[in-house]
Amino acid sequence: MADVVLTQRVDDAGLAGRVSVSSCGTGDWHVGQPMDERAAATLRANDYDPSAHRARQFSASWVATNDLVLAMDRDNLAEVLGVTASSGGGADPARVRLFGDFDPVRPGGEVPDPYYGGEQGFEEVLAMVERTCAVFVSALEQIPGLRA
Repeated sequence: MADVVLTQRVDDAGLAGRVSVSSCGTGDWHVGQPMDERAAATLRANDYDPSAHRARQFSASWVATNDLVLAMDRDNLAEVLGVTASSGGGADPARVRLFGDFDPVRPGGEVPDPYYGGEQGFEEVLAMVERTCAVFVSALEQIPGLRA
């Protein structure tokens, strides 16, 4: 959900040519598949298009090829840091952060996985993602030279 929302917010801010958004999971369970239908339905009901999203799996190369890697919870953060450390690289902690570090309501909070809950969980996650993406994109807009 965050991938879709952040991509749209980056596009809406006119930063699409300078900022790219990618998404992945730490496990390989759904690689190549579209997102959970409940997540997609929640996004569609809120004027987002989830149709292009396909699951991919994180690898250590993501830290080397991306300026910033955002993890949704502390378990994912630890796994990302562990994968990069075991590959011999060791990630710069400033480039691997919690998505929730940018949350204006709950700074440093985790984004819960709504997969095993009901529809309301997807709505709550979308609200968290939208407010956090708004702050994140606002921060991107302040980076000198990022706007063309």
